[in-house]
Amino acid sequence: MKICYLDAFSGISGDMTVGALADAGAETSPLIEALESLVTGASFRFEKVKRRGLAATKFHVEGGETKAHRHLPHILRMIDGAEKLPSEVKQKAAQVFQRLAEAEASVHGTAIEKVHFHEVGAVDSIADIVGACYGFHALGIEQIYCSKINVGSGMVKMDHGILPVPAPATAALLKDVPIYARGPETELTTPTGAAIAVALGSGFGPMPAMKIAATGFGAGTKDFPDHTNLLRILIGETTTASESTTVSVIEANIDDSSPQVLGYAMDRLLEAGALDVTLQPLLMKKNRQGTLLSIIAKPEDQEKLAAIVMAETSTIGLRIHTAERRVQPRSFIEVETPYGKVRMKVAASGFAPEYDDCRQLAIASGKPIKEIIAEANAAYMKEF
Repeated sequence: MKICYLDAFSGISGDMTVGALADAGAETSPLIEALESLVTGASFRFEKVKRRGLAATKFHVEGGETKAHRHLPHILRMIDGAEKLPSEVKQKAAQVFQRLAEAEASVHGTAIEKVHFHEVGAVDSIADIVGACYGFHALGIEQIYCSKINVGSGMVKMDHGILPVPAPATAALLKDVPIYARGPETELTTPTGAAIAVALGSGFGPMPAMKIAATGFGAGTKDFPDHTNLLRILIGETTTASESTTVSVIEANIDDSSPQVLGYAMDRLLEAGALDVTLQPLLMKKNRQGTLLSIIAKPEDQEKLAAIVMAETSTIGLRIHTAERRVQPRSFIEVETPYGKVRMKVAASGFAPEYDDCRQLAIASGKPIKEIIAEANAAYMKEF
């Protein structure tokens, strides 16, 4: 699978994303033709620049209609009517604007259909979103991943006045996304950039295992004296090496739930999709005996699983952090034993029979489970 990783060490904006994609190999001429089919009256160009001595590509949008406010339906009609845009690009661009509309609606306390786009309704923001979606499509990107996002700090001037960074819409878009602030006091991540990452991204955190085929740098508008204002993109193929994935780790220290309650909570969490759940004894403050409940989860499942912890245990708080998980490639092979079939999990480090299969056969046959496990191992060794 062809994937890309957005390294947002200096934040992310729409123009930086388009510039990075062009720098990584997306052809600029068909991209410009596609944007011109939006009929905004604007012109588009790419410029080779440097930021702190590093070569990068800057995407420029110049002129065009400057209507201050647009509703979502108007923008979607513009995109749908662009003749040079592939259907997949139209669908992805609409997806990004839908997320933007949801964020704006939540910030202003109004319905999506009544949202007025302000800064993000300008021609340059429309071109940035459509251009980014076109660039991903042109490079054949199948999945997009993103690092933790540097949002910047300080204050930003908007239509609604001077507000702290991250701006309200940006903060709404980045809910549940790992962010931090580093570098100059300015807005490093814009609503447009946040919407692209959130709407199209499959996960946030460490770089996934990949074989790099191309890299690119997209330049931000400002060139800071002590900060490299670039978005880096890495493009490549997923590898068959030890799999590296980003997971959420959910933890809670609990000292007033019974073992029965904790056991039930563990069952609920595993049924809801937790990758692993463990319970460890703790000695807590005031010498109280307690239990550390630890859950490894897919990032998209963390809120669902956190809600189960809150509902099923006595804890009034928990911790969530992002971690990198490495696992070997594995497969399942079915073997025949005198008591029935057992699935064997096979990896480079060895093999093992599936516990659930052995348990079911032990119950059905009345044999000790250790005998079922031994038969399964012997069957695998004989056949493979």
